[in-house]
Amino acid sequence: MMQNPPTLTVVIVAKNEARNISECVASASFANEVIVLDSGSADATAELARQAGARVVATDWPGYGPQVARGFSMATCDWVLSLDADERITPDLAREITVAITSGARQGYRIPRLSEFVGQFIHHSGWRPDYTLRLGVRSVSGFTDHFLHAHMTVEGAIGDLKTPLIHFSYPDLHDVLEKLDRYSTGHAKDMHARGKTANLKKAIVHAAFAFARTYFLRLGFLDGQRGMMLAIYNAEYTYYKYLKLMMLSSPPVRPAIP
Repeated sequence: MMQNPPTLTVVIVAKNEARNISECVASASFANEVIVLDSGSADATAELARQAGARVVATDWPGYGPQVARGFSMATCDWVLSLDADERITPDLAREITVAITSGARQGYRIPRLSEFVGQFIHHSGWRPDYTLRLGVRSVSGFTDHFLHAHMTVEGAIGDLKTPLIHFSYPDLHDVLEKLDRYSTGHAKDMHARGKTANLKKAIVHAAFAFARTYFLRLGFLDGQRGMMLAIYNAEYTYYKYLKLMMLSSPPVRPAIP
């Protein structure tokens, strides 16, 4: 007697992702189920997701990790895959995922990512192959609750897939600046929660090293102008992350009027 093939739920968390959600859901259409958790979008995200074939659930925003974990708990299939709205599953990756979950050789899989920075895919600068755990057996999969760098967890053996997930991470300079502020704040909060402290000297030293590591040690110069831009971005991100951590530890006090 033949067993039924394993089934897959793709979980997408989204808010105000009208520009991305249709293509994202369409790229996941090979799965048995696609769930979009919409946390109060003011645009057409929810309707576009439904039109693309997803089951849309309106929710609050408990944080990225708890939101993905909530989606996993709603899944009805054997396997779950976490996908962001700015990511795309190519046909080749879809086939590799199907083969992997059918084999039953592992309980989870890391997927490499090919990410964009202002109109160019980055092949160096520490951005390749950028393996990230995204696929797992639902019964043994979860998600951490870190403020910024929440990540998937799987109890059991984990393997690596070869075909990259396409990540339209920084499409323009507006996204670069917005994410620099938001991500540096989130990372500072995570560090503060772990008892870390910072000062101005630490911020400057770490920022300088972040530039050197990206541009020289991780061969960012091979990515041309975008490699230089990314190295500067990483330096700024690191600088502000440590400044914000410093302010969390010693909040500024309004000075007296002279």
